[in-house]
Amino acid sequence: MKDNRVKGIIYASITTFLWGFLAIALKMGTNVIDPMTIVWFRFFVAFAILFIYFSIAKSAYLKIMLKPPLLLAVAAIGLGLNYVGFLNGVDKTTPSTAQVLIQLGPILLGLVGVVILKERVSFRQGLGFLVAGLGLFLFYRDNIAKMIGQEDAFNTGVLWVLVAAVAWVLYAALQKVLVKSYPAQQLNLVIFGIPALLFLPFADFDALFELSPGNWLLMVYLGANTLIAYACLAVAFKYLEANKVGIIITLNPIFTFVFMGLITWLEIKWISFEEFTIMSLVAALLVVSGAILAVAFTRKQGGKSKR
Repeated sequence: MKDNRVKGIIYASITTFLWGFLAIALKMGTNVIDPMTIVWFRFFVAFAILFIYFSIAKSAYLKIMLKPPLLLAVAAIGLGLNYVGFLNGVDKTTPSTAQVLIQLGPILLGLVGVVILKERVSFRQGLGFLVAGLGLFLFYRDNIAKMIGQEDAFNTGVLWVLVAAVAWVLYAALQKVLVKSYPAQQLNLVIFGIPALLFLPFADFDALFELSPGNWLLMVYLGANTLIAYACLAVAFKYLEANKVGIIITLNPIFTFVFMGLITWLEIKWISFEEFTIMSLVAALLVVSGAILAVAFTRKQGGKSKR
């Protein structure tokens, strides 16, 4: 149904906006505390909020924790690896570089949706995907060139982000399959809970207790970002094909660079800003246009919704 498609676009767009600022916030976080503690804290906050809510409102949802499906456990581990990889990548590179490479995830997800999940793609949707891909290539060409020949730490960060991208595809593809049989937020309870448990031994609680009030607010924001972004993403997968969700969330680097521009305009000095050429602006327009083309023109399949 058209209404369901609109819902999917809205929820995927919320995730995109939240992820646009995430890399910057994570870079701030790694300046005050180690990456593994941040990863654990994000999962713990998201899990704790969901657990408390379900305990009060939908206690039956908690039963999935006793014996989670195997695919769900694998999806949770995939997302946990994605968090570790991306945060280490941001720590060793820059928010812009991390956002460049992490887009491999949504692009691969679109291919998984078509090749493995057998999602139908119209000619216009395929054209939109190609236009967006061309825009991403042009937009990031100069950034990718700058990566070559950098110091070992930088190159290690690049590898971490690539691992994060592939791990995210594993999570997203399994989430797309599982959401057909389980409520989206019930799945998130396990997806947040397993990494929170696995990463618990690596959390530095002494460092957490020494944080300033301002840094605590940053940590709480990172946890809330996890909960809201992935809650919206799970619902988006329910209403929209994986390839369309993938093309929408490829827009999140645009928000990152806008936020970085605002930081520079406000003369905040704690993070560097990269200048962009006219070609970069044209490429950004191609990304946006391709995403709109891929999402807005949906061919009805036999006049019936899949759900």
